[in-house]
Amino acid sequence: MLGAMATSKPPITVAITGAGGQIGYALLFRIAAGDMLGPDQPVRLRLLEIAQGVRAAEGAALELQDCAFALLDGVEVTDSADRAFEGADIGMLVGARPRGPGMERADLLAANAGIFGPQGAAIAAGAASGFRAVIVGNPANTNALIAAAAAEGMPADRFTALTRLDHNRAIGQLAEALGAPAGAIERVAIWGNHSATQFPDVSHATVAGTPVDEALAHAFGGAEAARSWLDEVFIPRVARRGAEIIEVRGSSSVASAANAAIEHVRDERMGTAWTSAGVVSRGEYGVPEGLVCSFPVSSDGDGYRVIEGLALDDRARSRIEASVAELVAERDAVRELGAL
Repeated sequence: MLGAMATSKPPITVAITGAGGQIGYALLFRIAAGDMLGPDQPVRLRLLEIAQGVRAAEGAALELQDCAFALLDGVEVTDSADRAFEGADIGMLVGARPRGPGMERADLLAANAGIFGPQGAAIAAGAASGFRAVIVGNPANTNALIAAAAAEGMPADRFTALTRLDHNRAIGQLAEALGAPAGAIERVAIWGNHSATQFPDVSHATVAGTPVDEALAHAFGGAEAARSWLDEVFIPRVARRGAEIIEVRGSSSVASAANAAIEHVRDERMGTAWTSAGVVSRGEYGVPEGLVCSFPVSSDGDGYRVIEGLALDDRARSRIEASVAELVAERDAVRELGAL
């Protein structure tokens, strides 16, 4: 606590749902260490869990205390969404219902509507005026749509969906293919849904200032071979990376998802010239208004904005339209459930 008092900044309250789960556990210690909000920003953590998960969250809270983080101004564990979001500045909505055996898509959407609808209402009732949320729990885009619809009176653009993980995966695949450091690759874009239909786009990307298309053509011995690699290897692998990790690791992505969520919040609050995020469409690039769709975005520190005016060829437009069609189908299914 003395370390937290050494800065003049007031604490920022971060509410984390599903905090007793693996991704929540991977988030907590990095946030408390300053990785998300900076080395001089005190934080208060509110850990929201369902009744069965409260003990796990309480155990994590004990470990946070044992770490004696200088920036950590307090930890509270609760099973009440109203309490978790009361006065909260940031929400990281991680907890969601996973798809179980025999579960149809409509069942999954209905189950998550029962989670994200009440959380959105709790946010509207008690969160701080500048509150912003990133939805991590899948289906993230549509869960963000549900939460925003339930948060009556709060601007819908305060709710964003995590596609930074897909963005980072795309950069990682390019870095490996090109033998380049990940930090040298810029302007990758993820379009559409956080699902297998997403479109990882490299047409505007650069590596150490060189267009990625040119670098790939050099690496693969020609433009045709590079295009084949993009279509047959890169795009499917980025889109299905989560399934690959489950197959290899035996469980879903944890540390990489937590890292992406931290980077998403950090860049939204501190600013970035280019990344990818699921944001509420205002009709950009022909995406129906109101959908939560992934775009290339920038931030001046006051929320993400879609980067407009990018040229898209027919191939890109076709892939984007396919992913947007899936988002429309999910939205319509949720409407039929009465959750919008």
